[in-house]
Amino acid sequence: MSFQGRIGRTGGTRVKRALGVQAALEWAFRVEQAQLELPLPPDITEEGFGFGLEYVLLQRAVLGCKIDGGQHKIGSYTHEDAELIAATVAGIPDSLGGKRMAIRVAELARAGLTPDWMPGAVPRCVPIIVKQNQHGTHAGAIVVGTERIRVRGAGARATWKTIDILACPVTFSPHPRQIEAARRGYDDWWQALGWVRDGLIAGGMLREVEVTSAMPKARPWERSQPSRW
Repeated sequence: MSFQGRIGRTGGTRVKRALGVQAALEWAFRVEQAQLELPLPPDITEEGFGFGLEYVLLQRAVLGCKIDGGQHKIGSYTHEDAELIAATVAGIPDSLGGKRMAIRVAELARAGLTPDWMPGAVPRCVPIIVKQNQHGTHAGAIVVGTERIRVRGAGARATWKTIDILACPVTFSPHPRQIEAARRGYDDWWQALGWVRDGLIAGGMLREVEVTSAMPKARPWERSQPSRW
């Protein structure tokens, strides 16, 4: 998707560009190269701190001025809408991951990526030890114990023999916990994007971008699962 088009005007009225929150984030961080800044107010300790949207909007209002954006990015100039989007991301609350999630959201947007939720992953039982020889590839075994057995020899005579008990160690790949963690990470990211989207819509301070209600798929591994938004 290209984000380079100029915002148009109709009869002197500014026409905003409508973008879903993921597209808006990619425009801000990937195209405009907005920087994620996580400063701490002097009277707030680092532990447990997260910007509220009210703080972000208040700081913007304190500036008391607006920068008029152009068609193309010039030098180090970053569109003010992109800066506001970045500031909103910086305000992701601790309940949704705080600064760690803000960094993840920004990095994924900058790379134009969606979290890997391991689509199609199914745990399969596979051998831990794999050996190859002239006959091909086969599972390897380990000695897990010994056993004495009675072996009948020539005639009526029998003897005792010690044999190794072999077992093929296996594991599940990918492990169910690995799949669960990947999908939990996607869901956490999705929840954070919903907070950013709602904040930008409620704030109403973007000048040339209109963030729509569009969201990435919720829990895409559950195809029959309706969206919660």
